[in-house]
Amino acid sequence: MDKPGILSNSTIKNKKMLKLHKPNILLLRVRILAVIFVIVGMISGMDIAQADQYDAQIQSLQSQNNSSQAQVDSLANQAASYQAEIDQLSAQISALQSAISLNQAKEVSLQQQILSDQQKITQNKAYLSDAIQSLYEDGQMTTIEELATSKSLSDYVDKQTYNTTVQNKVNSLIQQIGSLEAQAQQQKTQLDIVVKVENQQAGQLASAQAQQQQMLAYNQQQQDAYNAQIASNQSQISQLRQEQAAANRRLDSSGQVVTSGSCGGSYPASAISPYGGRWGCDYSLDDALDNFAMYNRECVSYTAWMVYKTYGYSPVGFGDANQWPAHAENAGIAVGSTPKVGSVAIYMGNASTDPWGHAMWVEGVSGDQIHVFSYNDGFDGNFYDHWVSALGLTYIYFGG
Repeated sequence: MDKPGILSNSTIKNKKMLKLHKPNILLLRVRILAVIFVIVGMISGMDIAQADQYDAQIQSLQSQNNSSQAQVDSLANQAASYQAEIDQLSAQISALQSAISLNQAKEVSLQQQILSDQQKITQNKAYLSDAIQSLYEDGQMTTIEELATSKSLSDYVDKQTYNTTVQNKVNSLIQQIGSLEAQAQQQKTQLDIVVKVENQQAGQLASAQAQQQQMLAYNQQQQDAYNAQIASNQSQISQLRQEQAAANRRLDSSGQVVTSGSCGGSYPASAISPYGGRWGCDYSLDDALDNFAMYNRECVSYTAWMVYKTYGYSPVGFGDANQWPAHAENAGIAVGSTPKVGSVAIYMGNASTDPWGHAMWVEGVSGDQIHVFSYNDGFDGNFYDHWVSALGLTYIYFGG
């Protein structure tokens, strides 16, 4: 697959053919430089090993956080389960309280009815007292005496009938009053039992609810403890990443880059290489290693120079362009898919046609297009200034 707006299969083939037809002396120099590069890679690998030590600590903390988060999620599910039970208990309590209120209202109504009946009984008893007294007095007289005191036989019969009616009414009222009193007493007793039982149930439910609330509180305490641990680990991870970045953001072994002159994109015309010889646009492509262990006038040599020039440190020993994102992440340098001015855009290449990828310095961003400076787009070691698609590229944010 061709590099969008940058490479084509034909240029890749040309580069391979160019390399095959180089003089033997040049090939020998390249081999010597390759050995030097391996040694440099071993040295830079020490820095990456330091980064790996940070990575191991970070991964351990992240693993702890993942485990703690799983515990928090589990506790949250338990809390939701507890809350559902509490809601059910609350509904039962509300239903029982409603039933208790209804029974208490019924009890009050019955008590009022009993009081009314008792008042009627009192009134009737007062009324009947005289009647009973009259019946008692009449009962003290013999039949002959009653006839003698009566005005007539008819008056005697009426009096007897009246006494019988009064007696029957008295008996009826007494029975009714006794029945009402017994019924009211029975109902009151039943209500007392119901209210007592329901109060006991409400007390039990309240106790269960309090217990569940305690469980919820304990659950929340556990969640808070795990969340505090997660926050603490995140703080440690942040600190480790800062230390990791500081450990990896160091200048190359040669110290300050000594240059003279410049060419396209401010690339040095000539600079002293700590690995022997000079490098820059005054010298041939792949003629020497630069201060950053990159081959002269390659795309990665130029972007390494721009990182050094802009941010004061360089990605030593990052290798081919498509290896940069992984090395950057290991060094604690942010990587993403959003283009930013001052970042390095990486085309990852194609395994069959372009196994190296391509590195570009982002000068400007406009929509889905980026303005880039780069070297060796055409495998000629020259400087290129053009716009390309921003899509499908990986960006390394050396500036943070």
